[in-house]
Amino acid sequence: MFWEKKLAQWVEDVKTKANLPARLVLWDGQQHDFGTFAAPRVTLTVNSASALPLLLEPSLDNLGEAYVKGKIDIEGKLSDIINISYSLARNTVTSAGKLARVRRYFSHSKASDKKAIQYHYDVSNEFYKLWLDENMVYSCAYFENGDEDLATAQIKKIDHILTKIQVEPGQRLLDIGCGWGALVLRAAQKFGAQCVGVTLSQNQFDLATARVKAAGLEDKIEIRLQDYRDVQGQFDRITSVGMFEHVGRKNLAGYFQKVRELLTDDGVAMNHGITSSDADSGETALGGGEFIDRYVFPDGELPHIGLALEALQRGGLEAVDVESLRRHYAHTLDLWAENFEAHADEARKLVDDEKFRIWRVYLAGCAYAFENDDVSIYQVVCRKAGRSATTLPWSRRYIYDKPL
Repeated sequence: MFWEKKLAQWVEDVKTKANLPARLVLWDGQQHDFGTFAAPRVTLTVNSASALPLLLEPSLDNLGEAYVKGKIDIEGKLSDIINISYSLARNTVTSAGKLARVRRYFSHSKASDKKAIQYHYDVSNEFYKLWLDENMVYSCAYFENGDEDLATAQIKKIDHILTKIQVEPGQRLLDIGCGWGALVLRAAQKFGAQCVGVTLSQNQFDLATARVKAAGLEDKIEIRLQDYRDVQGQFDRITSVGMFEHVGRKNLAGYFQKVRELLTDDGVAMNHGITSSDADSGETALGGGEFIDRYVFPDGELPHIGLALEALQRGGLEAVDVESLRRHYAHTLDLWAENFEAHADEARKLVDDEKFRIWRVYLAGCAYAFENDDVSIYQVVCRKAGRSATTLPWSRRYIYDKPL
C-alpha cells in the first residue's frame, strides 16, 4: 500500500511538471501514462517491486542502475529514451537528491589507474570495432565541414591536432594514452615523426603493436605498456587525447608538470580532454557522473576548463591556444550510438547483458550531455611557460591555411 500511494503521487507529479510522452507498465500489468499523449513514444516496464526505490528517485544514476540490472526495460527510439530520462531526473528528483552530489576524489595510484583503464578499454577489441571507425579512434572526431563520415572526421581530427602542434619530420612525439595507435601511425606516415605511444590497456597495446608491424613502421614507432609517470627522456611534441579525464583533479598540476618535464625547451604539447560544465561541484548533472563512475569509467574525474587551465599554469606550462569541440563530440557520440544500435545483435554476442545495457545508455546519454552543455571538451595547445613572446605565431592562420 505504501509503494502504491507513493507511485501514484510520483506519476501525478511527472504529469504536472513534465507531461512526457511515456508510459509506465508495472509487473502486475497496471499502466500509468506520464502525460496526455495518445501514443506514448517510450514504454518503461518495471519488472519487479524492487525497482521502485530507484524509480521514485529517478536520478540518472538510479535510472541507469535499474536499467543495467534488468529491473526495468525500456522500449522506444533511443534518443527519445534519453530525453525522457533526463526530463524525469530534471523534474522529479528531490532537492535532497540534487544536493547529494559532492566532489569526489580518488587515489589514482599507478595500480588503481591501471585497473580502471583495463576495466574500460579491455572489454574486447572486437566489441569496439563494431561501432568505432575503421582506425578505432575512441575520442571526439573533427567535422571540418559538418558533413564528413566518421572515419574521415577522425583522420581530420588527428591531422588537426598534428597541424596545431606543428609536427615536423624527425621530431620525437610522445602520445600519452595512445589507444589503438591511430595518432602515432598518422604522425609517422604523414608527418615523418619518431613516435612513442603509451597505454595501460593490454588489448590496446597488443593491437597497436600489431598495426605498427603491419604498416612496416617499427623503426619509427614504439608502443609501450607503460604509465605516463614512468616515461623518461625529451620529446619535441606531446599529445594527450582523451586521457587526462583519468588523472584526477587533485593530480592535474602534477600531470602537467610531467608533460613539462618531458618537453624540450622549444617543444609543444596538446591536451584534448572532456571537462565538466559545473564550476562548483565539478560533476556531471543529475547523477550522470555517479553512473559513469560506477559502470563505465571507474575513478574518472572531469575538471572544469578553468581548473584545467589553472593546473596547467601551476605545472609550468603556458596555454597558447584553446578550442572547444563540444558540437563535434555531440555528433561523434550520435554516430557511435547509431553504430552501436545497428550492431546490437553482434554486440550482445560479445558481452553479457549488463555490459550491453551499460554501453547502450552510456553512448546515447553522453551525446545528450554534450548537446546540452552538461559537459564539454577542449583542445589546449601549450608550451613551457616563460618563453619570449616573439616565439608565438601572430595568428591561427597556420592551422587553417590548407583543408585537412
